[in-house]
Amino acid sequence: MSKDLLNKIIKQVEARIDSVEINPNVWNVWEVFYLWDGIAKVSGLWEVSYNEIIDFESGARGIALNLEEHFVWVVILSWFISIKEWEKAYSTGKILEVPVWRELIGRVVDPLGNPIDWLGDLNAKEHYPVERVATWVMSRKSVHEPLETGIKAIDALVPIWRWQRELIIWDRQTGKTQVAIDAILNQKWNWVICVYVAIGQKEWKIARIVEELRKRWAMEYTIVVSAWASDPAAMQYLAPYSGCAMAEYFMFNKWHSLIVYDDLTKQANAYREMSLLLRRPPWREAYPWDVFYLHSRLLERASKLNDELWAGSMTALPVIETQGWDVSAYIPTNVISITDWQIFLESDLFNSGQKPAINVWLSVSRVWGSAQIKAMKKVAWTLKLDLAQYRELAAFSQFSSDLDAETKASLDRWVRMMELLKQWVYSPVSVEKQICVIYAGSKWYLDKLEVDKIKKFENDLYNSLEDEKTILESISIEKVLSETSEKKLISLIEKILEMYK
Repeated sequence: MSKDLLNKIIKQVEARIDSVEINPNVWNVWEVFYLWDGIAKVSGLWEVSYNEIIDFESGARGIALNLEEHFVWVVILSWFISIKEWEKAYSTGKILEVPVWRELIGRVVDPLGNPIDWLGDLNAKEHYPVERVATWVMSRKSVHEPLETGIKAIDALVPIWRWQRELIIWDRQTGKTQVAIDAILNQKWNWVICVYVAIGQKEWKIARIVEELRKRWAMEYTIVVSAWASDPAAMQYLAPYSGCAMAEYFMFNKWHSLIVYDDLTKQANAYREMSLLLRRPPWREAYPWDVFYLHSRLLERASKLNDELWAGSMTALPVIETQGWDVSAYIPTNVISITDWQIFLESDLFNSGQKPAINVWLSVSRVWGSAQIKAMKKVAWTLKLDLAQYRELAAFSQFSSDLDAETKASLDRWVRMMELLKQWVYSPVSVEKQICVIYAGSKWYLDKLEVDKIKKFENDLYNSLEDEKTILESISIEKVLSETSEKKLISLIEKILEMYK
């Protein structure tokens, strides 16, 4: 072969090589070799991260939770039944995110942000990661704003401030969910966006709650995140974090938000189920050793941002269910130690008709008056201690057949106050009206009124206050019960009591 021909062939080969476009798509692809009850064991998956999204060839999706040397344990979030052994799994390089935007308000979504209310698709413009480090302390502001729930027994005795974590705890069927729903209903005129996270609840119960919220126009500022009892454990584990990300969006955009976790006991049970399937070693009550971190990293995200970050806030109301009044169980003690204070409900009070069945003796508040306006602090500052003393006196009087007149009068007086603190469901009361009715009870104007007429007096007082709006307007603007307003209120109370003589 001549030299010229050889050079010609070499140039043609070089030109052909130069003309080839080499843009390789490198995929991190491995195979599923084990499947069991919502868990997939995938061989390989090098360079995968904790909590990273894993896509499967069949269209299923999961998150990587256990990172072993030669394989990865993936918890399946959707379409587990479609996965087959030896099918391909792909790492996406993305951390799990959920849609956040104003279009979510009024919708019911699953923990992945998919709508489940048959109202059409979502057009969310932003996404937030479900897991996020809590805002650090120097970016927060101290407590100074109350978050009124509309429940007299809470706003007067165990008030809530914006950004705190207030635990609602006791046995099932004691009105825990109702307390949270009433708190949501009361935010209608307070410019607070609410997120209700239902974990492991029955579908009919969620449908009923959503319908009640719609009837009272509360879905106009509420998002419902639902992981039903029939959903996989992974979805129940994920639901609180997804709801928290949605509430954080509003906090970081100058809004105030309120999130209800109903309830975290079911999330802990779902996490225990996942952990055992992932072969993590069981610890106390078969929960994994990091179950405390499960709730602490969630609840610590509730915060009140400082003015440099536009002063948004997120308030959390976690719900915990006990069994047989056992507050010393593992999960209740964990969440009690994480939250700022607690609202204890009581089965005996609930069964006796005292609703909401709040035990004022066990329920605690760490800052109390800091979360109340001055008018409420003035009328209710001794109420909690007096009610606790009444409970002790009432228990003691059961063993005595003969009571002196002073003791009997004291008992009768506090029976009326307990009746005054009763409240119908789905009927929050504005803080201005609460102040007026508690004033009437704490100043003993109702001593001579029959107990069965207390609720009628309360309704008459509310109607009269609506007619005489200057009292409510004065409290709302000045945040105090001025001398002029107090005189008008006394005159109004006396006028109503004259009608019962």
